[in-house]
Amino acid sequence: MEAVGLSNEAKRLLALRRKHKATKPEFVRQESWRYVRLDESWRRPRGKDSKMRLRVKGWPKIVKVGYGSPRKTEGLHPSGLKPILISSKRDLEKAGSPEGKILILSSKLGRRLKEALAKEAFSRGFVIANYETKAVKTKEA
Repeated sequence: MEAVGLSNEAKRLLALRRKHKATKPEFVRQESWRYVRLDESWRRPRGKDSKMRLRVKGWPKIVKVGYGSPRKTEGLHPSGLKPILISSKRDLEKAGSPEGKILILSSKLGRRLKEALAKEAFSRGFVIANYETKAVKTKEA
């Protein structure tokens, strides 16, 4: 799903972001692998004798500034388009023109409303990242 009007600089930065993300470690909460009660979601290690905080070899990496992606690509969809979350018809009207934007339908929407919003969005020329039309099979009698 490559964006049509991307400049060479934007394409270069997106490729650089993909390369960095492939080499970036998974940041996990300290000792989340040891205790079931701890979720893996990132928390900064703060203990006085914390091996992770001290960056001891063999312990997981911690979040640092250098792991970020290029500023111009932050918040963009992998295609290079700006994602817009749609959860109602009002959001679709606020989206404006489809130029440089990609829609993401909220997961809280039901099937009927998703279909209606998708139909409206496609008629306006938008691209939807997380919607795929499915062929409906009917019984032939």
